[in-house]
Amino acid sequence: MNFKDNKAIYLQIADRIGDQILSGKLTPDGKVPSVRELAAEIEVNANTVARTYDHLQHSGIIYTKRGLGYFVCPDAQEKIVASRREQLMQGEMDYFLGQLKAVGITPTELQELYNNYLNK
Repeated sequence: MNFKDNKAIYLQIADRIGDQILSGKLTPDGKVPSVRELAAEIEVNANTVARTYDHLQHSGIIYTKRGLGYFVCPDAQEKIVASRREQLMQGEMDYFLGQLKAVGITPTELQELYNNYLNK
């Protein structure tokens, strides 16, 4: 897995797991790879994955069954979508809209670009 410098690695791993949940690769009440399995797969320290799982568990995305491992919470998709919408609206959207304004992209042009993107 390639990591970016602008975000903690454990949060990038959490985003990847979130992507897998949103895509259906990891399903509600489905088992999540063990800490060791995931650490070996993405070539990071097991402590980093453990920190990721602690973060996801605290966020209500995964839960643990003693002796069996980690599983996806039934409402994980809804929580991920809500969290990502909030992050987008609070930070990234302001910058994005400022850039659109700076280069002169109109709301009509943006709507057309977005429609074209959805139709791909």
